[in-house]
Amino acid sequence: MKIFKSKLVILFLLTILSIIPLLDLFRSGLPLTHDGQDHVARIANFYQNLREGNIIPRWAGNLNWGYGHPILEFLYPLPSYLASLFHFFGFTLVDSVKLVFGTSFVLSGLAMYIFIKELLNDDEAAFFASALYIIAPYRFVDLYVRGAIGEHVAFIFPPLIFYFLIKLSKNFSYWYTLGGSLSLAGLILSHNAITLMFLPLILICIFYLIFQCSHKKYFILSSLYLILLGFGLSAFFWIPAFTEGKYTLRDIVTGGGEYARSFVTWKDFFLSAWSYGGAITLSKQIGIIHWVSVFGSAIAAYHLYKKRNKLWIVCLGSILIFWVTLFLMTSSSNPIWQTITTLQKFQFPWRFLSVTVFLSALMGGILLSLISNKYKKVALIILVVGLLVANKDYWHANDYLQKEESFYSGIYDGTTDTGESAPIWSIRFMEKRPKAQLEVIDGDAKIKELDRKSTYHKYQVQVNKNTLFGENTLYFPGWEIKANGKPLNIEFQNMQYRGIMTFSLTKGSYLVEAEYKETKLRLISDIISFTVLFVAIFLLVFKFVKPKLS
Repeated sequence: MKIFKSKLVILFLLTILSIIPLLDLFRSGLPLTHDGQDHVARIANFYQNLREGNIIPRWAGNLNWGYGHPILEFLYPLPSYLASLFHFFGFTLVDSVKLVFGTSFVLSGLAMYIFIKELLNDDEAAFFASALYIIAPYRFVDLYVRGAIGEHVAFIFPPLIFYFLIKLSKNFSYWYTLGGSLSLAGLILSHNAITLMFLPLILICIFYLIFQCSHKKYFILSSLYLILLGFGLSAFFWIPAFTEGKYTLRDIVTGGGEYARSFVTWKDFFLSAWSYGGAITLSKQIGIIHWVSVFGSAIAAYHLYKKRNKLWIVCLGSILIFWVTLFLMTSSSNPIWQTITTLQKFQFPWRFLSVTVFLSALMGGILLSLISNKYKKVALIILVVGLLVANKDYWHANDYLQKEESFYSGIYDGTTDTGESAPIWSIRFMEKRPKAQLEVIDGDAKIKELDRKSTYHKYQVQVNKNTLFGENTLYFPGWEIKANGKPLNIEFQNMQYRGIMTFSLTKGSYLVEAEYKETKLRLISDIISFTVLFVAIFLLVFKFVKPKLS
């Protein structure tokens, strides 16, 4: 068993273990999931924006039957940036999305390994925790049932954040602060709800480490800097998404107690039939080997306490938070959901399974670390084999979609969400494609389209008499229309054309331009992110240059 003495071999084995559940991604087509097809369409619009020079895409021009949609402003952008990178290098849109799923899965396992290795200084324990983190029923729900690309990418970052916090508690370093900041920014840019779920754990970890480290002042300042830098780097996304959400139907997913229909029964945590169905019927089980880790961690906490090992606090805290998290997913917690209405934004209580996967993996690592070295490797092999056998039926796609590339990159007859990102002054879903991009509603005019991009439309218009036009694009703050360079008054609440931009022109010849620009709030958010990024790069370069100048 000397194999575990080589870090490269361990990481290689861990990578192989990660690839086993991904074999179905190598087949042709897109796995048939709840959101997979829509994610590809969103990313197609995201990539088109990037190609047109919009480095922070916010408007999906081809969605919603061609009327456009502001969903990109509210959709976690990191998965789309990653998929766009793959697509730029020649992969199809579908393959790019599958590559994001696959690489995220592998990287999340490696991230968990380095975190537990730093925490416990135990290769076998770190390997087992990593295996628990990736070979979990809920991970396959995200991958092959829901197609939840944001949550899937988000799994990479919590272990990294905790890893860098532990490193900072031992030794002050700009590199650890920067690494933690980038990890926090990555989490925020990967999934809104998952970020909110893990923030309390991050704060608890910081609070715990303050009392454990010897250089408290530096650690507190470094942690504060880490958080500020992480939120600053991601400000271009979360500030507009949070603030301008008031212009959308964002509460439609929480209105009428939507969350209450997705509460989990206690028995489903232990035994839940596998299903490719909707939010109500999909499996919410924790996993057999994961439960072994959870119950075994109670013994581990007691053993650590008797040995005066401070990890007993980590173990006991994980147990308590784990059960609190389970409670929050059950109907018994409904009064809490009604009181803390922010929870309702999560839409599905069972999303907290992301936290339970992390905590059960952490507890499993601690449990294995306490097994005698004489039996540890044998126990690891037995547990990992049991993990694979228990979950072998879950890492398969139900079916595959075979669509042409143009299906995703062209006009998409849908909004790719349940309507929560639609402007409050529009109808929830359009139902047919527009007759023309710029349409004569009343009057007499001839129109010639000169240019059309995601956020810029240009027309040559000859008006023969006073005419009312409909620019068949949903209005959202940032859109403006000019005729011969002069701004026009835009009407978007005409009951016959709800949400569509309408305007009037008198007789004459016009060059009409419709452009989607950054609002003041978005521009300020962009400046914050770019400023923080510049400062981080400057300090990084300074760290390299300073030793050479000394």
